[in-house]
Amino acid sequence: MPLFPSLPSPARLSDLLSRHPAHAGPLLMHVEGVMHAGAPLTAAECELIAAYVSGLNACAFCHGSHQIYAEALGIEPGLIDALLEDPDTAPIAPKMRPLLAYVAKLNNLPSRLTPTDVAAVMDAGWSEDALYHAVQVCALFNLFNRLVEGAGVDFTYGSNANLTPADRSADYKGFAKRLGVLG
Repeated sequence: MPLFPSLPSPARLSDLLSRHPAHAGPLLMHVEGVMHAGAPLTAAECELIAAYVSGLNACAFCHGSHQIYAEALGIEPGLIDALLEDPDTAPIAPKMRPLLAYVAKLNNLPSRLTPTDVAAVMDAGWSEDALYHAVQVCALFNLFNRLVEGAGVDFTYGSNANLTPADRSADYKGFAKRLGVLG
């Protein structure tokens, strides 16, 4: 159930952003920059991290929508759920395992990150830029998870299989333009 009285039931992210447009355009441009701006991680890897972080935070809306995006971009169906169930046995590429472990620790216990955690990511072949990119995605989805949960955005894509969050391309800049919050 939506928490904000201006939102319909069920409430989508587009409902929230179009009712509060002052910051929606810049926010979605930031999302576009973090998720797609030719950074070290692929769009699929970014969407995997977004869905994983949102699942760790029990944000059903963001988890469900970004799982759709991740799978549309080539992430194996069921992988994100397997990560949430048991990250140690999930069928994830060895290179991704320490990066996702870092993201999970950052999400759940950030003050306990150590140079050993960074070394594990670097030893797997990631650059510092890639790790920073993963940190940005994690931070961004903590922000979005709080926006969504704080307003009561509750649309469930799983029960509406013919609908997608914006479109399957995860084009956040296009989404902002369609909402009219970006010129």
